[in-house]
Amino acid sequence: MTEGRAHFPVEPWALTETAIDHDSLAVNESVFALANGHIGMRGTLEEGEPSVVPGTYLNGYFEERPLPYAEAGYGFPEEGQTVVNVTDGKLIRLLVGDSPLDLDYGHVISHERTLDLRAGVLRRCTEWRSPNGRTVEVRSTRLVSLTRRSIAAIRYEVRCTDDGGDLYVALQSDLLANEVVENSGSDDPRAAAALRKPLQSELHTGRGRHAVLVHQTKKSRLRMAAGMDHDVLVPDSASEDLEVSPDLARYTLAARLPAGEKLRLTKYLAYGWSSRRSSAAVRDQVEGALSVAKLAGWDRLADEQRQLLDGHWAQADVTVEGDDELQQAVRVGMFHVLQAGLRAERQPIPAKGLTGPGYDGHAFWDTETYVLPVLTYTAPEAVRDALIWRWSTLDLARERARVLGQEGAAFPWRTIRGEETSGYWPAGTAAFHVNADIADAVVRYWHATQDEAFDADHGAEMLIETARLWASLGHLDDGRGFRIDGVTGPDEYTAVVDNNVYTNLMAQRNLREAAAAVARQPGVAGRLEVSATEVATWLDAADQMRIPFDEHVGVHMTSEGFTRHQEWDFDGTPPEKYPLLLHFPYFEIYRKQVVKQADLVMALHLRGDAFTHEQKVADFAYYEARTVRDSSLSAAQQAVVAAECGHLQLAHDYWGEAALTDLQNLHGNSGHGLHIASLAGGWTVAVAGFGGMRDHDGRLTFAPRLPPRLTGLAFRVVYRGRCLRVRVTQERATYQLVSGEPLEIGHHGQTVTVTDAELVLDVPPAPEVEPVTQPAHCAPRRRGRHGSSQ
Repeated sequence: MTEGRAHFPVEPWALTETAIDHDSLAVNESVFALANGHIGMRGTLEEGEPSVVPGTYLNGYFEERPLPYAEAGYGFPEEGQTVVNVTDGKLIRLLVGDSPLDLDYGHVISHERTLDLRAGVLRRCTEWRSPNGRTVEVRSTRLVSLTRRSIAAIRYEVRCTDDGGDLYVALQSDLLANEVVENSGSDDPRAAAALRKPLQSELHTGRGRHAVLVHQTKKSRLRMAAGMDHDVLVPDSASEDLEVSPDLARYTLAARLPAGEKLRLTKYLAYGWSSRRSSAAVRDQVEGALSVAKLAGWDRLADEQRQLLDGHWAQADVTVEGDDELQQAVRVGMFHVLQAGLRAERQPIPAKGLTGPGYDGHAFWDTETYVLPVLTYTAPEAVRDALIWRWSTLDLARERARVLGQEGAAFPWRTIRGEETSGYWPAGTAAFHVNADIADAVVRYWHATQDEAFDADHGAEMLIETARLWASLGHLDDGRGFRIDGVTGPDEYTAVVDNNVYTNLMAQRNLREAAAAVARQPGVAGRLEVSATEVATWLDAADQMRIPFDEHVGVHMTSEGFTRHQEWDFDGTPPEKYPLLLHFPYFEIYRKQVVKQADLVMALHLRGDAFTHEQKVADFAYYEARTVRDSSLSAAQQAVVAAECGHLQLAHDYWGEAALTDLQNLHGNSGHGLHIASLAGGWTVAVAGFGGMRDHDGRLTFAPRLPPRLTGLAFRVVYRGRCLRVRVTQERATYQLVSGEPLEIGHHGQTVTVTDAELVLDVPPAPEVEPVTQPAHCAPRRRGRHGSSQ
């Protein structure tokens, strides 16, 4: 797939496409995707052409495929899981006379599409002259409901804009299953084979303007139904027809359209799936949802969408003064993060959300470490559901630990349903830190919400079982600390190492928080047979956790011995040889001092309570010179720590790279789906970077400072039933509660209490710090005329 860089006008609350650009078509399909966590629809045109990846996805709906190995090994997963492009309900084809509307043919007089971040809809207006010389204006508005989990809708309007007399048009509104997708997003031929006509028809029914198709996958045996119904408004005579077959339901409306008159079709869609219920039951579920949505009508669906988003932005918006491009990018990112998780309702939040088939639709540690922190402080109910999904896979994680010869629970590196589906051991199973990342998300949610029911029913159990894994995986080493050997941290260029600092520090927190959970929830501890001796073992391991430090160099080692590895020849590595994993053998990468993505630097952020400021400054400088950012996950974390250390302009540059990853297609693969974790990084850099927010030990602290170009930054967070507003300028920070009881926080080391009255405090100047360098060709990606370039 050839992917170009998209170009969008800079505007605060929208993203607009002003012409059809084939080079960026796939990227625009991703950035214009609409989703609610259950349904995802890529931003293809209603007419279906032109398109690159015309995907529609249901969260958790996948097909299985084999994972063969050149050499089999004990504990290797045998089955992969790949997201399925389900029945496409977006299609509304228009025939103008005998000419189908296709923007590759005829003449496009004007075209514009806008993603409205406040209304939560995708609007489009196209004026087109057909090859037969007739001109029409097409307007459409699409929504995937954030209030009604199973519902989507499209309003499609056609108006004759020439003076050629009456115009005869036909609309064909489809449900299409087993849609041919040439670019699946996966280079794996096994995945392509599994997804070739993956849906087997079980039921198809229709009447009037209404149709439902029911299908089941061949191997995973998951059943899904898609339904459509229509309202029409015609200015003159019209005829209607409905045909239904196993893989296609089509409602056809033919009408005479006098000059200047408008034809309107409103299409209601409903989706549902199940691994257990019968075909009839899934059909009936969709039928019922569809009837209720049609009864509610378009206007109510649109009003509900706007009201929900008004409430969300009122407690979550980030305002950036002095960088309009980043203002837009941060809001676009926050919108897509909300779409990815709001109505997932006990299903995973995939790395691509529901915007494309990249990574086979899998969820990784990205969810807990990047996405859930944003939602914890902006939409905590979505976090609760995401963590309950993890809890629902706990028995599979326990079984995986048994297979690996460990105690407790070993959550998978990548999955859709809960089984491990990564066939690459060094950067998969060995990345045990995913277990501590999940525990960290549980702890953050608990401290931010004090959700007692969640703690008792789900959270404490996850903390206990992940703590048991660390106690089993590590060992005490004759007075030299508690070691965790043979693991891979976030940096996949330093694999299967001993005592990865990030992993050890996150495991340390996991162990201590599990002990606290036992004290809070003695009933849960009793059910899981946790003894006082076991808790003491956890605390002893945490207290003696080995954190490698190179006394000679004066920095922490990202893992045991890393600073003694040979340096990578960055000056001799030309820019076309990046990313390194595509041009050098892993053997060569693993034994050199080169970092794919911020690893120890992530520890400086998420476990900043374990380092002094001087250590952070030294560690950041050392690893900045060795980090190549071959992963989209890196820039946001580097920005946060750069801001804390005092490299404010560098942090600003990295902020742009993280937030604009997809809007500018910086990694060349946004057409396969958005990088939801990187988009979440736009919020993270604003709030944790320049806002300096930390949440160690259940207490919010702030240390805000702005880079030179910004004149102001404001954000809101929800915390323990409160909504806190923070506004930062170059000289001062203002804290105020929008709602809720007084809250004690920290401001640059000073303890203060925030109420509904504005609290204005001085912002101390940034500490003086020596400049840092990046590897050759690895400086932050520079932005264009709207962004910082210095």
